Amino acid sequence: MESAKIDQKDREIINELINNSRQTVGKLGKKLGMPPTTIHNRIKKLEAEGVIMNYTANINYKVLGRPVMALIGITVNYNVESKKIRQRDVAKKIKSLEGVREVTILTGGMDIIAKVLAKDIDDLNEIVTEKLRDIDGVDKTQTMIVLTQV
Repeated sequence: MESAKIDQKDREIINELINNSRQTVGKLGKKLGMPPTTIHNRIKKLEAEGVIMNYTANINYKVLGRPVMALIGITVNYNVESKKIRQRDVAKKIKSLEGVREVTILTGGMDIIAKVLAKDIDDLNEIVTEKLRDIDGVDKTQTMIVLTQV
């Protein structure tokens, strides 16, 4: 896939959308000193080129009853009971667990990292010890509780 040709104005639009994707093109135009139609056309071009894939909402999980966030590093054992384990399959099974928000496949000391949102420490304990570690291929886990996000 060929990389898209984007200029500084496109980068400014992208940065503004990362901060708040609900901004109107009029508001973006005022902030960036460009006509709204130009902003609109550039956004449509960025979407068509696959630079902007979707728009998301930042959720306050504390309000939704999942105030404990943890990042869990996972090491995969690729040969369990003489069957071949695939990293992607393990990642998909982890992603299907309740409370798992994101799963990323890595290189380095850990094979996978999962972002987990839990109701409390007991819930986190259950997710890790009863569900995550029960998945074929999950060898070791390292749980890091998030204190605050900046």
